[in-house]
Amino acid sequence: MSISTIGNETRLTALRESLSRGEPVRIIEVHSPLAAVIAEHAQGKGPDRREFHGFWSSSLTDSALRGLPDIELLDMEVRLSWIDQIFSVSTLPLVMDGDTGGQTLHFEYLVKAMERRGVSAVVIEDKCGEKRNSLLPGEGLHTMAPVDEFCDKISRGKAAQSSDAFMIIARLEGLITGLSRQEILDRAGAYVAAGADGLVLHSRSSDEAPLLDLARELRRRHPDTPLVAIPTAYPSVTEEELHAAGFNMIIYANQMLRAATRAMEEVSHRILDHGRALEAGEVCIETSKLLTMPDDKRPIVRAPRN
Repeated sequence: MSISTIGNETRLTALRESLSRGEPVRIIEVHSPLAAVIAEHAQGKGPDRREFHGFWSSSLTDSALRGLPDIELLDMEVRLSWIDQIFSVSTLPLVMDGDTGGQTLHFEYLVKAMERRGVSAVVIEDKCGEKRNSLLPGEGLHTMAPVDEFCDKISRGKAAQSSDAFMIIARLEGLITGLSRQEILDRAGAYVAAGADGLVLHSRSSDEAPLLDLARELRRRHPDTPLVAIPTAYPSVTEEELHAAGFNMIIYANQMLRAATRAMEEVSHRILDHGRALEAGEVCIETSKLLTMPDDKRPIVRAPRN
């Protein structure tokens, strides 16, 4: 598998270029340089040979990988240093999970730091108070940010950036917190007016119907604004269905680390169950693959698929 990289200015513009083509832009979570190399070289079966168009830097997976809760605990500069490592072995653009964006003044500096590093976009959610992952259910866990404050954060973030290529994408949490349809639409309009370059419509419901219905209305009201889906809770919905409803970008936000975690659990249990490594080897790639990965031009060997 060959390893390559590109300059930050070139990478920064790549996401908008992908969006301009009119096809669904496919983004996948990567939590390490190895994950980035695997994702960049992944290729689907079928005549179209689907590939990923970019990476997602997730606060959930970055936190989980370090044994920490997803409560906006990680320092953003530290997370950016990890992205530097990912960029050193890859060429795809990256979208950063910015949580709430923090304090508005801090967000202005974060935008500048992300631009310098070659990050193409940041997603910030319209919640405030103590950070809790949006997929967690429970009364009182999630508090919506005041509209005017969130709009000010967007507009000041846009004013802080130096390149037109960088994107600030607003994540609508209204389906998570139980806002009315009209309230969500009103918030979306305010965020676009404040300068948001895109909108994430987020949901933790397995019923995708309300999300798709809302997406169609957002597409009608904001025909030129990219819409983003994160189908963690509704994984059966296809990219074609999401695109037909108006979504331009689909983010697979945590599957890579979830898969790795499951494999590590299985390996550790097999070693303990059998008192040897033979059975664990059935779910491992060959050691030689790790030793030769930087120079090997072949894709990583995958398990057979039906």
